Amino acid sequence: MQALLALGNPPPGTAPNPTAQTLNMVGMLVLMGVLMYFIGIRPQRVRAKQLEALLKSLKPGDRISTASGIVGTVVAVKEKTVSIRSADSKLEILKSAVAEITERAGESSDSKS
Repeated sequence: MQALLALGNPPPGTAPNPTAQTLNMVGMLVLMGVLMYFIGIRPQRVRAKQLEALLKSLKPGDRISTASGIVGTVVAVKEKTVSIRSADSKLEILKSAVAEITERAGESSDSKS
C-alpha cells in the first residue's frame, strides 16, 4: 500500500524528477497521437478506398443514389462524370457525388439476401 502511495507524490522536501516528468508528457502525447490515428484518420482512409473502388466498378444499368439524395439509373460513365436517368430526367453528375450503388446491373432485387 505504501508503495502505491509513493508513486503518486514524492516525499516532502524532495523535488520531482524532471526527466521522468518529460518522459511522462511525451508518452501521453504519443498515446494521444496513436488514438487520433485509429479514431479519426484510419477510418477516413478506409472509407476513401471503398468509395474509389465503388466508383471504378460503376457501369451502365446500375441504380445509384447520390450524396444529395437523387436516385437514378446509370446511363453512361465518363472519366469524371456519370449520366443518370431519374424519373423523366437525364442528369449528368460528378462521380464524386455518387454515394452508393443500390442495385447492380443484371441483378434483380429478389437475388439479394
